[in-house]
Amino acid sequence: MFLRSGCRRLPLPPAPRPGHRRAGSEVGAAAAPRFEVVVIGGGHAGTEAAAAAARGGACTLLLTHRIGTIGEMSCNPSFGGIGKGHLMREVDALDGLCGRVCDRSGVHYKVLNRCKGPAVWGLRAQIDRGLYKENMQKEILNTPLLTVREASVEDLLLTEPEPGHPGKCQVTGVVLGDGSTVHAGSVILTTGTFLRGVIHIGLETHPAGRLGDQPAIGLAHTLERLGFAVGRLKTGTPPRLAKDTIDFTGLEERAADNPPVPFSFLSEAVWIKPEDQLSCYLTRTNLKAQQIIRDNLHLNNHVRETTRGPRYCPSLESKVLRFPDREHQVWLEPEGLDSNVIYPQGMSMTLPPELQEQVIKSVPGLEKAKMLQPGYGVQYDFLDPRQLTTSLESRLVQRLFFAGQINGTTGYEEAAAQGVIAGINACLRVQGKPPFTVSRTEGYVGVLIDDLTALGTSEPYRMFTSRVEFRMALRPDNADARLTHRGFEEAGCVSQQRYEQAVKMRAALEDGIATLKSLQFSISKWSQLLPGVPISSNRRSPVSAFDVLQYQDVNMEILAKAIPEPLGKLAQWRELAERLKIEAAYEWCVVNQQQEMEEVRRDEALQLPDDLDYFAIDASLSAEVREKLDANRPQTIGAVSRIPGVTPAAIVNLLRFVKTNHRKTEKLKAVPQSGEYFPGKMYSGKATSQRQVSAEFSEEETKFVKTPL
Repeated sequence: MFLRSGCRRLPLPPAPRPGHRRAGSEVGAAAAPRFEVVVIGGGHAGTEAAAAAARGGACTLLLTHRIGTIGEMSCNPSFGGIGKGHLMREVDALDGLCGRVCDRSGVHYKVLNRCKGPAVWGLRAQIDRGLYKENMQKEILNTPLLTVREASVEDLLLTEPEPGHPGKCQVTGVVLGDGSTVHAGSVILTTGTFLRGVIHIGLETHPAGRLGDQPAIGLAHTLERLGFAVGRLKTGTPPRLAKDTIDFTGLEERAADNPPVPFSFLSEAVWIKPEDQLSCYLTRTNLKAQQIIRDNLHLNNHVRETTRGPRYCPSLESKVLRFPDREHQVWLEPEGLDSNVIYPQGMSMTLPPELQEQVIKSVPGLEKAKMLQPGYGVQYDFLDPRQLTTSLESRLVQRLFFAGQINGTTGYEEAAAQGVIAGINACLRVQGKPPFTVSRTEGYVGVLIDDLTALGTSEPYRMFTSRVEFRMALRPDNADARLTHRGFEEAGCVSQQRYEQAVKMRAALEDGIATLKSLQFSISKWSQLLPGVPISSNRRSPVSAFDVLQYQDVNMEILAKAIPEPLGKLAQWRELAERLKIEAAYEWCVVNQQQEMEEVRRDEALQLPDDLDYFAIDASLSAEVREKLDANRPQTIGAVSRIPGVTPAAIVNLLRFVKTNHRKTEKLKAVPQSGEYFPGKMYSGKATSQRQVSAEFSEEETKFVKTPL
C-alpha cells in the first residue's frame, strides 16, 4: 500500500547495472520505483528523518511494517525531561515534528528542575498515546514529497563506491520482503529495537521488535555481512494497569504546571486548558515486593543475561539487586484523557505474569490493581556508532545513514534528534551539498552525536545536561537562535514562517538588550525606582537596567512599572520578557565561556582525512594510541581529544603532523604531479579498512561480531 503526498521525481544516481552487486541474491529491477531518500522504520527517528528529508526537497519514501503504528509510543507515554527537553527544543528549531505534536497531544505539562536555573530546566509532558499517534500520522501523511508504504526491508542494493568518499561500496536502494526493489539516492536505517529483536517474559522468549510486531532479521544479516560491528543491548517496559482499580487516596499527587509551557517555538499555548490537565501520583515499593523478586530471579532470563540494559532507566529487578533494602519510586502516569490505562513508571519487569501481579499488589495503592498487560524485556542488535561520521553517514557503505536506537541510544527524544540530522544529511548527500553538522558548542544534538561517533557506547545512551560543557549557553530558550537560521540557510529544512519568526525574535532580543543597557542610573536612583530590590553598593555606578534585571527578584514587569517608557512594550510581549530575563541572568556565564567555546571551535575546524592511515603516518604516537585512533576514526582534532586513553602529548604530535603535511600538500599543488613517493605522505595507498572496533569492548559489557562481506 502506497500513500503519496505530492511526490515529484528528481534526478538520481544511475541504478545498478547488470552485474553490480547487492547484499543478497539478484532480483530483476526493470520497473523499480526511484526515490531520492528511502527511510526504513516509522518510529520516532524514522518519522523525523523522513519529514526532514522531504522538507529539504528530496522525494522521500518511508517504509514501515504498518502505517497504523506510525507515532506509536512503544514504552512510556511522555516526552522530554532533563536534557531530553533540550533535544526536543532543538528538533523543533530545525522544524521537526515531535514538539508541535506534543503541544497538541499532552495531558500533563511540567517543567522539571525549576529549583535550578533556566539553563537546565527540563520541559516534559505526559502524552495521550492515541492523540499523539493520530496527530503524528496527520503530519506524516500530509507532508509534501513524502510517500509512505507498508513493507518490510530484507536487503540492500549495492554498487561500486564513489571516489573521494570513505566506504567500500555504495547503497543504491533496498530489497523488500516480496522481492521487489526500490532505488534510492540515500537510505536511512531507523530500525529501533526491531533488528533481530527478541522479547523476554519470564523464561519465555519469542522474536519481536515490540509486542505484536515482527523483528527485522534479513537486514541484520546484511549488516553483518557488510562488516559492521554489531552489538547487543536490552531494554524493558512495565506492566499496564487499569486506572479504575487503583486506590489513589493516600498517594502523593503531583499536579501539572499552570500555565503549561509549550515545546514548540511556534506554539503560543498548548491545546489543553490548564485546569483540564491530569495529575500524576507517586507510590513506592516495599520489602515485600523486593522479596518476591529475589525469590524468583531464577525465573527471569532477561535479568540474568549479560547484555547491557539502560543504566538510567533500569528494571525493578535490577534496582532490587543493585540497591537492596530500599524503597523505589513508582510514578502512576495517565496514558490519555479518555484512557483507563495507567503506566507505572519505575516498575519495568520481566518476571512471569503471575509474579508481576504479586509484585504489583504489594505496592501501596495497587492492592486491587488489575494488570492489563505484563511488562516485558526486549533484546536487540545495535551498530557501534563509531562507524558513522557526524552527519550519521556510514563509513563502510556510502549514502547509508543510521539514526535512533540502532546507534545505541535510548529514548524518543534522542531518536528524534538523530532522525532530523540523518534526514537533513541524506537529502544534502543526494543534492551534492556539504553535510550539516552541529558541534558541541552549538547544541545538545551536537553533543549527542559527537559522544556516539567519537566514543561509542556499551550501554543504552541517554542525554543529560551534565554531558554538555557549555550548558549555560545551550539553553532551551535559545535553541531557535542557535539552529533555526542554519537550518534555513544550510539545510533547507526550515519553513519560511519559522525562519521569519526566529529572525523577528532575534531582532527583538537585540533591540531589547540594547534598550536595557542604554538605561543607566546611579545606585541611589535605582534605590528610589526599585526600593524593594537590594542593589549592591559595591557595583560601579552607573548601573544599567540590564544589570538590574540580573537580580533574582527583578523581572521585566517590575522594571516596566518603574520605567514605563520605553520598557512597557518589552514587558507586554511575554515570551520576549522571559527571554530578556534569562539573557541577563546568564550574560556573565556566557561571556566567560566564549574563549573556551572558541578554542573548541578551532579544534573542530581542524579536519582529519577520512582515509588517514594511523599505523603508517610518521608521527610520534604509541601503538596503543594508533589503535584507538584507527578504531574510533575521529573526524577532527577536537574529537581526538575526547577519546579515552589518547594523551595530550599524542594530540599535540598528531596536530603537528597534520599541519606539517597540510603545508606540504599545499606546496605540492603548485607543481606537476609525477607520482613520486614523498616520505611522510599523509595518505596510504588505499583506504584503510576498519579494524575490529569491538576489541575495546569486554565480553561482560557487550559482544560485537564482525563478518567479512
